[in-house]
Amino acid sequence: MFKKMVQYHRYQQWMKGDVCLDEESHPFDGFVCEKTGYCKRARLKLLFLVLLCFISFSFILVPLFFTSAPTLSLLYSFGFDDEGVVSTSDVYASVCSSVSNGSICCDRSSIRSDICVMKGDVRTNSANSTITLYRNNGNDEIFQHEKIRPYTRKWEKSVMDTIDELDLVSRGENSGIHQKCDVKHDVPAVFFSTGGYTGNLYHEFNDGILPLYITSQQFNKKVVFVILEYHYWWISKYENILPHLTEYPIIDFRGDKRTHCFPEAIVGLKIHDELTINASSMGRNKTIRDFRDMLDEAYSPRIRSLIQEEELDMNRSALSEKWNLKMKKPKVVIIARNDSRAILNEDSLVKMAENIGFQVEVLRPQRTTELAKIYRSLNSSDVTIGVHGAAMTHFLFMRPDSAFIQIIPLGTDWAADTYYGQPAVKLGLKYIGYKILPQESSLYNEYKKSDPVLMDPDSVNNRGWEFTKKIYLDRQNVRLNLRRFHKRLLRAYYYAIAKKNGRLHHQKQ
Repeated sequence: MFKKMVQYHRYQQWMKGDVCLDEESHPFDGFVCEKTGYCKRARLKLLFLVLLCFISFSFILVPLFFTSAPTLSLLYSFGFDDEGVVSTSDVYASVCSSVSNGSICCDRSSIRSDICVMKGDVRTNSANSTITLYRNNGNDEIFQHEKIRPYTRKWEKSVMDTIDELDLVSRGENSGIHQKCDVKHDVPAVFFSTGGYTGNLYHEFNDGILPLYITSQQFNKKVVFVILEYHYWWISKYENILPHLTEYPIIDFRGDKRTHCFPEAIVGLKIHDELTINASSMGRNKTIRDFRDMLDEAYSPRIRSLIQEEELDMNRSALSEKWNLKMKKPKVVIIARNDSRAILNEDSLVKMAENIGFQVEVLRPQRTTELAKIYRSLNSSDVTIGVHGAAMTHFLFMRPDSAFIQIIPLGTDWAADTYYGQPAVKLGLKYIGYKILPQESSLYNEYKKSDPVLMDPDSVNNRGWEFTKKIYLDRQNVRLNLRRFHKRLLRAYYYAIAKKNGRLHHQKQ
């Protein structure tokens, strides 16, 4: 597994280039990479880059002339981003965008997921994990047989081995084992799994909710979701979002033994990149901001209900005071961790933020915390602070143009930027990556000052995922250098004040 993770890590690093982090300079320089996320390279690297480009294009173009089509698909499986040659989602569009009736089309070119499209008389058989497409001609002949695990971590074999596999079969309509339809649907189905890493917030959004949005948007809610490894808690957790993706009841593939018939089925989910959407690969050029607008629509009714409940318990004077505070002071939300990578001097951080002029909310998400309540807190924030980890996925709940400060512990630079920093920029947030010094890590008291754990985290990470997890993820906490962090937070404060005054001025006009 680690070998594949390293390959994917290197592929991502090469693809995106160097990334800037917050440095002490102009008050607004802290909002680095807010438009592109990329930094200018030193001139000394120019020659190397030209050489690299020449070699890269040689590897791409030479196979075009000397390699067969099947081999070429391997090249496309790694894709490139908007500035490169082709994206994996563009490959999907070209391979299976037009599927004739009575046929199965599978696109296996992406490094992230396989997608199969079935059109015609599609029928389920959960007892033997089969979806059958019946054709008008032929007797008992099987025309096509595909296997697929409908989960978006294709490159990670260890987790894919835990995902239920489906058999997709195309056979003659006159087959003696022709199944009778128990439930007939007149809209397509999307089959996917909520197994794997489901239970981790990052994976629930990155591997599940966002790909589901990407895959189902073309149907405008006229689609049925069929779930493998169905979890009632998952349905409950995302009960506000799911009605904005489908108008129909969700089917438990294993639990519902009836034969469901569909005119079309998409098996597997499309995924673009980490917590983001490629507009060029979406109908009507939808972006991650459209996804966030959908979240706004999904959670607004529940949030209004929560506000009304609170206001019933508050007198007029308290309501007036709350409103005045909201209008005058920008709000900072500190997302507190409950286990490792905690901020050890959190109380001092809160006091410092209050002294700067913020109204402060400390948010401690639990597994059972209602997402609407978290959305309410972050949607109303001007600045959000958190230490790298799955909870940073909540940046999706922040308003575009608000500020997001991610505290980056030792050994987590690449993951912090790839999984949260760059996606936050694409959402339109003003992102600050605060990379801690060794002295700000709890590991500083456990190792010699010259130890690679402190001085060369990359060398430790290169030893394997188990070392990264054991040392940097599970055993590390943070004690912020408040004087150093104060400069970043002050920048965020001035930025928030400027945005707040700008919004108020716009409202008065």
